[in-house]
Amino acid sequence: MARVAIIGVGQSKFVRGYPGSIRELAFEAFREAVQDAKMTSKDIDASIICSAPEYDKQRSPAGVIAEYLGLTPQPTFYLETVCSSSSTGLKVAYSMVKAGLHDAICVLGFQKMSEITSAESQERMGRGADIQWESPFGTMMPAYYALHARAHMAKYGTTEEDLALIRVKAATYGQINDRAVYQKPVTLEMFKNPQDNMAGPVASPLRVGDCCANADGSSCIIVASEEKAKVFSEKPVWILGVGAASTAVNMAGRDLFSGLTVAVEASKTAYKMAGISSRDVDVAEVHDCFTIAEMMAYENLGFAKPGEGKDLIRAKETYKEGSIPVNVDGGLLSKGHPIGATGGSQLRTIVLQLRGEAGQMQVSNPEIGLVHNIGGVGLYGNVTILGRD
Repeated sequence: MARVAIIGVGQSKFVRGYPGSIRELAFEAFREAVQDAKMTSKDIDASIICSAPEYDKQRSPAGVIAEYLGLTPQPTFYLETVCSSSSTGLKVAYSMVKAGLHDAICVLGFQKMSEITSAESQERMGRGADIQWESPFGTMMPAYYALHARAHMAKYGTTEEDLALIRVKAATYGQINDRAVYQKPVTLEMFKNPQDNMAGPVASPLRVGDCCANADGSSCIIVASEEKAKVFSEKPVWILGVGAASTAVNMAGRDLFSGLTVAVEASKTAYKMAGISSRDVDVAEVHDCFTIAEMMAYENLGFAKPGEGKDLIRAKETYKEGSIPVNVDGGLLSKGHPIGATGGSQLRTIVLQLRGEAGQMQVSNPEIGLVHNIGGVGLYGNVTILGRD
């Protein structure tokens, strides 16, 4: 069967307060992606617009954004799986191209979270859980991931310092990523100083430094059939495997000691489809909304055995020069987390890595890249495997 490629990628700078409209924010990523693909809006058959509703004042933003980007009268679709929305968008685009419905599809993720206050944002995130049995009791994202952190510590002896080492790595690369919100160095000593903001308590054992920041931003991925990719692109990046999974909404229906099962299940599907194993992955982007999320990803994706993720970060094996570089663009911890745009940003990073265009963040000659994007507290999970010729 004909292959499907990513032929264009774009991303806005992620910021804490974008001054323009969601149309203008979307345009920043779209402009870069179409220029990268050497296309115009008329070359694109359809668009998939991805975000998490209730953060934006515009209802049904797909039509508004498609019109602004010149993507009408082509069909447009609105898609949401909270934080994993734009990687779900990629899977849907891949499926439509494979089915022969379209030859080129724009997957655009965005979020302008600054339109509401931090308190309102946390409340909406909490409502990503069950609004009958959980969120009314005050459970929010940091608290949920703190439960996972406590479970990991109890079972495997993971320490707060192990988690802090993940943030130190993130900041190492965030400093050289001009699209990131946080571009300052972070040291282990900051976590040990009670007066330092990094050490401030959030939800024990997670501290300020263990948590990513909300952000405004957009990302854009252009997906094309093999025939169209060969017309427009000199360096197509092929979609080798796509895996997705979901699980129980309520935490009472899960085993906290197993990490995020959606990542395990989605990666199994993606590895099988691509015909590879975790050992074949040269560079990865994982969903590090909290430091413990990256730790669990090491293990859920097979980069380390259960409980041995801490050994990877202690030995710096997930740094650029290590055996499995992870989040060498700074991850969500440095880039920020504009919910609908996050998956597309991760995909963009891996595409640039495989094309050898990642600049100071470039890993040595990668052939296979992986993107792990989680929606909610492990409610949805997407794993995408990309490769180059």
